[in-house]
Amino acid sequence: MEEASAPPMPDEQPKEGKQSHKCRNICIAASVVVVILFLVVLILALTVFKARKPVITVNSINLKDLDVSFDISQMRALLNMTVDADLSVRNPNRVGVEYRSSSALLGYRGVSIGEAPIPAGRISADSTEEMKIAVTVMADRLLSNQRGLPDILAGVLPLSASTKISGKVSILGIKIHVASAVSCDIEVFISNRTIDDHQCKYDTKL
Repeated sequence: MEEASAPPMPDEQPKEGKQSHKCRNICIAASVVVVILFLVVLILALTVFKARKPVITVNSINLKDLDVSFDISQMRALLNMTVDADLSVRNPNRVGVEYRSSSALLGYRGVSIGEAPIPAGRISADSTEEMKIAVTVMADRLLSNQRGLPDILAGVLPLSASTKISGKVSILGIKIHVASAVSCDIEVFISNRTIDDHQCKYDTKL
């Protein structure tokens, strides 16, 4: 006759059950920790570290140089003019913003008559950078316009000035594109060599 197999030890089954229960508890705890960490990161990304729009402010626009003369023999005007702009760009983010190189443009009745480069740079977290820009007018472009000479004789030149700052912020390892633009309508008064109060429009977006 075959010998009956020995019955399992009384404590073997409970021991395996305890180990399985312990592993299950560890997995649940690890999952809970991962979920909590994810929620904390998500809340920080949507609140404290949320990407915010940089803000451009035009502090002033002034004439640096203006010289107008007339060549009667050739019936033409000679013009030298430089426009100065004082800008502030504020970064409200908790991290720095790196912006690409761009340009400040000066226009006359839809035609570009001047350009000044703005080098690439970085604005530290929660800080403001001052930018001073000088744009020299390309007189030949202005005077080639059929309304250029009449406007000079009338004593008022309607100009437009614009610029755009675009770059990226890195929020928790994710790079987000941000951009700010401004355009201003100005009038240059030839007789007293001044600029009237500028009217600016701001376009700030992520």
